Amino acid sequence: MASLKDLKNRIASVKATQKITKAMQMVAAAKLRRAQEAAESARPYADRMGTVLGNLAAGFEGRDDAPKLMTGTGRDQIHLLLVCTAERGLCGGFNSSIAKLAREHAKRLLAEGKRVKIVTVGKKGYDALKRDMGQYVIEKIELRGLKSIEFSDTKAIGDLVINLFNDEQFDVCTLFFAQFQSVISQVPTAKQLIPASFPESGSERRSSWWKCTVRIRTERTGDA
Repeated sequence: MASLKDLKNRIASVKATQKITKAMQMVAAAKLRRAQEAAESARPYADRMGTVLGNLAAGFEGRDDAPKLMTGTGRDQIHLLLVCTAERGLCGGFNSSIAKLAREHAKRLLAEGKRVKIVTVGKKGYDALKRDMGQYVIEKIELRGLKSIEFSDTKAIGDLVINLFNDEQFDVCTLFFAQFQSVISQVPTAKQLIPASFPESGSERRSSWWKCTVRIRTERTGDA
């Protein structure tokens, strides 16, 4: 049987642990609030970018001098999957749902006789795909050492994709990411980047670019 002194020590230890976890909770809440504010503040820029790109796509429609990044190579044989996940886990199904969507897309393409190449951004995406899709991964990018993602970091990823396209390494590029809705809801989404894909109607074209998904529902239901 524990002595009175042991019980006092245990009580003191539990109280100290409570203080530590309370401090960790406050730090996590502050980080979560900053992340939410950053995501919400980016929406107006995403909306405007969608409008600009949609207008450009409409202006170049049917023209022979249209940029290949918008019109593509005219082929549909080699597909590049750009899978963006987090660097760390312990976030529920955030990473696994993105990897699952990319895996299903890759398997469908392979079943159709297409070639698949994968670029992973984020350690967890590569970890989830390396077992059954590792042979298709041509590049893995980890950003764990960065405290915050700057424009230069994202530009390097964009330059990599553009250089691969200019070298005719792929025909179609699809981005896989989590679309932010709230701090507890992020929807796994696929967005075709190259050739550029936009809604057909003018009103839809002016809607938010990052809300556009590429046939996710039709891929899951089999409707064409």
